[in-house]
Amino acid sequence: MPRLTRAELEAARDRTIEDVLPGPDDPPLRVLFCGINPGLVSAATGHHFARPGNRFWPALHGAGFTPRRLLPAEQGELRASGLGITNLVPRATARADELTVAELVAGGLRLRELVERHRPAWLAVVGITAYRRVFDAPHAVVGPQDERIGVTRIWALPNPSGLNAHWSLPAMVEEFARVRAAAGS
Repeated sequence: MPRLTRAELEAARDRTIEDVLPGPDDPPLRVLFCGINPGLVSAATGHHFARPGNRFWPALHGAGFTPRRLLPAEQGELRASGLGITNLVPRATARADELTVAELVAGGLRLRELVERHRPAWLAVVGITAYRRVFDAPHAVVGPQDERIGVTRIWALPNPSGLNAHWSLPAMVEEFARVRAAAGS
């Protein structure tokens, strides 16, 4: 991926990215991954988890969700495996702490509607802090949660950002693999 200029990144602020959701010819949605919101690199490229150093794609592959490590530009290939991606808040920012409480609340409502419509087996919220805020669960830990949205079970995953030093890639792969096993693949 060519390096983006500061101007290109700033121009991406407040953009949105389309969700990766199954079409009519795709298998049912097994796992819907939900990020907090797109970063500027993702918004500039139109691809989820596109910032170099983000560990989402390596963790997804390492956990066995994909047969090879996909590039962010190949995100559409997830549909054939019953996987999807959305964001809690669709608006791109440089940092998640730029989001307002109102945006998080509205994002939680939108997420519930999306999950009720698509009925994935699992909603995997990528970022325990986001999960705690949106689901009003301040003491939640990474792993499966008791709460459901309709028939959909929820799993809180660590944030794959390269800035999240609390989780190594091998530990992240292990947690993603637990989701994969729970989803029956």
